[in-house]
Amino acid sequence: MTTRSMLNQFFTVLGLCLLLFAASVGAQERLRPFVLASSGPGNFDDRVAEVSSQLALAGYEVLGEYRPYDGAAVVIITSPSLQTVALANDQGGFAATLRVAVTAVDDEIQVSYVNPAYLADAYRLDHDLAEQQSTLADTLGAIEDFGSKRGLKPRSLRRYHYMMGMEYFTDPYELGSFENAEAAIAAVDKGLANNQDGLSQVYRLAIPDSDIVVYGVAMLPDGEDNKAFNDAYQMSIVDFQSPRSTAYLPYEIVINGGEVTALHMRFRMAVHFPDLSMMGKHSFMTLMSSPNAIRKALEGVVRSD
Repeated sequence: MTTRSMLNQFFTVLGLCLLLFAASVGAQERLRPFVLASSGPGNFDDRVAEVSSQLALAGYEVLGEYRPYDGAAVVIITSPSLQTVALANDQGGFAATLRVAVTAVDDEIQVSYVNPAYLADAYRLDHDLAEQQSTLADTLGAIEDFGSKRGLKPRSLRRYHYMMGMEYFTDPYELGSFENAEAAIAAVDKGLANNQDGLSQVYRLAIPDSDIVVYGVAMLPDGEDNKAFNDAYQMSIVDFQSPRSTAYLPYEIVINGGEVTALHMRFRMAVHFPDLSMMGKHSFMTLMSSPNAIRKALEGVVRSD
């Protein structure tokens, strides 16, 4: 073989290696909103208890558990490192907790969780939450990421909105404004304790040495007229594929100083279900009245008087 032929062969192989490396990097960059930890037979209640115990042993604080409908449970967790990240970022309170779901699907029990890496970019954090990614994978497992066929690149997630005219992460519901955090906390505590619209508290996290308090809110109102902000109804529309995306729930209210906010549904649901179509049976159009209904329901919590 001549020197020219050897060089040509070397550069051909090098070029193929670089292409494969670039393809690998490109594939790794695409993120999906949820992670399937495990799936298999078992007893639902036993599996929920086991997951809660595993998370506690891994060093997480279990804040609460939400069962929005039969065969679905969400365990909400936090940790000092998550709270530190939350304090370092604008609207960081929305990233102070993570959600782990146990869902009965046919004859199997699925355990899944919201993808920390996905949330880190969707919520514009200055931290990649790699520690959380690793801990949850070691504790519960990580079979596959899911929730979007192609996934989204970090750059796209950081400026995500579903379509023109729909809200960004920086366009939350502004639910109320008070003189200070104490007044805001008192209003939300009262509003959730005495709510007549089917909203209730799942958890309450007061981040130490700050004016940030995060609430998880269950929305399970009675009646056909209120289904637009009913968690179970909304999930029956959007969460129709397997693995299930139960870890979307529950909704958060965040107090920061005297300001009370929640992520706009047209951002929060869209970023967790980015592949949903605009039209059809399982679509955002079916829930067209939900964004305004959720706003009013959450405002009712803050303005309970």
